[in-house]
Amino acid sequence: MTKIGFIGTGVMGATIAGHLMEAGNELFVYNRTKAKTDELVEAGAVYAATPQEVAEQAELIFSMVGYPKDVEEIYFGENGVFEAELKGKVLVDMTTSEPGLAIRIAEKAKAVGAESLDAPVSGGDIGAKNATLTIMVGGDESAYEKVLPFFELVGKTIMLQGPAGAGQHTKMANQIGIAGTMTAMVELMVYADKAGLDMDKVLTTLGGGGASTWSLSNYAPRILAEDFTPGFFVKHFIKDLGIALSEAEKMGLELPATAGAKALYDQLANKGFENDGTQALIKLFWEDGKRPQN
Repeated sequence: MTKIGFIGTGVMGATIAGHLMEAGNELFVYNRTKAKTDELVEAGAVYAATPQEVAEQAELIFSMVGYPKDVEEIYFGENGVFEAELKGKVLVDMTTSEPGLAIRIAEKAKAVGAESLDAPVSGGDIGAKNATLTIMVGGDESAYEKVLPFFELVGKTIMLQGPAGAGQHTKMANQIGIAGTMTAMVELMVYADKAGLDMDKVLTTLGGGGASTWSLSNYAPRILAEDFTPGFFVKHFIKDLGIALSEAEKMGLELPATAGAKALYDQLANKGFENDGTQALIKLFWEDGKRPQN
């Protein structure tokens, strides 16, 4: 049994933390909104009042929060992780965040005798629930080997991508890819509907051919069911695409398709849908996400 800390028990974090605890590990949890830890505490987790308290009690500390500023706060802020005695411990940030921040955490961890990994994930709420997440890891191989058995409790495709920050860069590549599949899915559905096609037949056919994507398989049915609950929030996708475009600019790259996708999601957020799931992009075309009656 390992003493595990988990900071950030939102849509995905709570599910991941639950899998880690169900495997027989002792779990210490913290979330800014305490109520979001209630189910885990009822199942046997121990609530800690600050990230520092989590880090003091656990030997392996995971975090999964919303934005880079939140990562900064829980690690470097008052009562943050780095206020605890960390010698010999391993820190794993699963937030999709900035590569440069991952490097800063790794450097600080090394200075205090700890190890760290940046390990953002892909797969959304479904992947978290089914423990089939894709986990993209940056950091030293020694830390990776220590944490791999725990990654295997929640993920299916797990790979060390390189040194600190490499996990975050890989996640940016992932989000660039998803930006294209989400816009393509929405536009093909709008087109097929306007052409008077049977949507179920279209989705079944395209799902078996070259247009098949994870987005099409998992989000198109939600759209048809008018289910816009967040497997992944619009506001967080906008954050991710912003990081990707910023990192691309630093490398002298232009990514026009990604910039176009972000502009569409910005438009969606400006209409008040930032707390919907990313499939809500259809609302730019179908009012309230309801398929028009042709």
